Amino acid sequence: MVKTVSYTHSNSYEVLYPILPTTKNIWLCFHGLGYLSKFFKKYFESLDSTTNAVIIPQAPSKFYLGTKFKHVGASWLTRVDTNQEMQNNLNYLDQVMSQEKIVGDPRLILMGYSQGVSIATRLLKNYAQPIKALIMHSGSIPAELTAEDGKLFQANCNRFIHIAGTKDEYLTDELIEREENKIELLFGTDCELHRPDIKHEVDAGLMATISKTL
Repeated sequence: MVKTVSYTHSNSYEVLYPILPTTKNIWLCFHGLGYLSKFFKKYFESLDSTTNAVIIPQAPSKFYLGTKFKHVGASWLTRVDTNQEMQNNLNYLDQVMSQEKIVGDPRLILMGYSQGVSIATRLLKNYAQPIKALIMHSGSIPAELTAEDGKLFQANCNRFIHIAGTKDEYLTDELIEREENKIELLFGTDCELHRPDIKHEVDAGLMATISKTL
């Protein structure tokens, strides 16, 4: 018999660049599987700190990487109890956004890398308030998102950006076709496609370039 219990949980997050009077963009960036927020933030150091605030939430489930148990990574969720874990993530992110006083701020940009794409897109669905941009970098769009979700996204987001490296070692023809279908279903022709010549890694230079156009 499986039972469920609720309890209070604390979690950290990183602020690379704080919100200033000159801030034009507020980035909420979700790392991929095996990352920690304190290391993921390095990919955004080239953004202009006077116009870009950068907040990096921390995935809650930490684990040791490799067989030497030296380095630690984290995961947002797995296929086990996915809905429950996602709700936990949403509760955490709601607290992060409330503490940073960015709920309802139209300067908000949701950026997800790898596993973080599933968090960013699901957050946008549940957030349902206007944001400046959704940036999806080298990750899969959740299968459960529908055309109705797409209408919600297009009503609440000014700009959609999808990034996938041409040398990404995790991409297959089947996955590429599935993602293209999802992009068309959710964003129509409004999604900007970037295909840099990179492997499965964050294109920090492209992030800096995009930041200047937001």
